Amino acid sequence: MITTTGMMIVTIPMLDDFVIRAMIAGIGVALAAAPLGCFVVWRRMAYFGDATAHAAILGVALSLAFGVSVFIGALGVALAMGLLVTSLNGRGFGMDSMLGVLSHAALAVGLVAASFLQDVRIDLMAYLFGDILSVGRVDLAVIWGGAALVIILVGWRWSALLMATLNEDLAYAGGINPKREQLVLTLSLAVVVAVAIKIVGVLLIAALLIIPATAARPLVRSPEMMVIGAAIVGVISAVVGVQASLVFDTPTGPSIVCVATVLFVLGNVVGSWKLG
Repeated sequence: MITTTGMMIVTIPMLDDFVIRAMIAGIGVALAAAPLGCFVVWRRMAYFGDATAHAAILGVALSLAFGVSVFIGALGVALAMGLLVTSLNGRGFGMDSMLGVLSHAALAVGLVAASFLQDVRIDLMAYLFGDILSVGRVDLAVIWGGAALVIILVGWRWSALLMATLNEDLAYAGGINPKREQLVLTLSLAVVVAVAIKIVGVLLIAALLIIPATAARPLVRSPEMMVIGAAIVGVISAVVGVQASLVFDTPTGPSIVCVATVLFVLGNVVGSWKLG
């Protein structure tokens, strides 16, 4: 297509279909969430994912108030929450209690902050539960750019992350700083939260991290295969969830999580049968 200014813009007809865009966006988030979900499961950091995701609502409110990108606002606040939790870890605070307080406090403060935006129209339901069917071309670029960053970062630090997860003392002995690897996970998780908020919303991001990983866990025998399995479960959940939401006229984000839950049940049934 050639514009009136003489510039040529390459268009991809397939991306004009909002269903195709939704599926491509869901696949991007699923691929980014797969390796992080595995580390969240291995490290038992489910509450950490919740706290980081819930903080994103405050980021949304701040970004709308100051007229900046929602992605930048959600990323900044999610990263700040992750760094706060990391810095408080091991300082006498009960981790479960601390994460519970920070998670719900961040969500409450974000919702209250959003209520003060008088001149800005904000659809809280879209940010709480996602609005994947409204994903545009720019959103796709942000989602896949963020997904690529996370995959490259985790791939680069894979061995160190795995060692720090399995045994911190062994990691120190091997010249690996577990706190640095925790920072890598925190950064990666913040990016995933920022790109996934459009897909499943802040209330369901943790589910997209945890459920595919736990669905794949009983079926595999190595960390690498668990990541691949989680990615497959996530991609199937995204594609089938989008289609199911259109067929049954249900919310798309929750539909994706429901499909992932069904796959989780099937995975554990098959895993139990294999062990038996």
